[in-house]
Amino acid sequence: MVLSDETLSAARERLVTIPDDATLLDAAGRLSAGIDLIAVCNSANTLVGVISKTDVVSHISVGGEISGTAASSVMSRDLVVCRAKDSVEKISKLLRDRGLKNLPIVDDSGRPVGLLTARDMLRSLLLNAEYDEAQLIDYVKGVGYR
Repeated sequence: MVLSDETLSAARERLVTIPDDATLLDAAGRLSAGIDLIAVCNSANTLVGVISKTDVVSHISVGGEISGTAASSVMSRDLVVCRAKDSVEKISKLLRDRGLKNLPIVDDSGRPVGLLTARDMLRSLLLNAEYDEAQLIDYVKGVGYR
């Protein structure tokens, strides 16, 4: 099962990007209650890194400045991404195996198009299980079969 249109729409709305020459203060200002991860893009709008709330707090906790610090110096460059055409199961496994809460969706050119959350994936897996259960019940009852 692939990501639903509803999940993709929510992921698109959740995506926040900044240019790779932005400051950490710019990034911190874009983080909010519903935004835990920011995509950092180069001039071609290709994803080159991500900044999480944890990255910002870690930098500040060691006495780092945020107003003059380049966001690119703090961002995570070891990117883990998915594509909209990836299966829910594959994405869920990736989140689980890597211990991630958020996962950028990129297009075939590496441009970010959305941001998935672990909650999105749990919801998708639950809906998939409910659909499978309904299909099995219909099969057992002989509904739609002759």
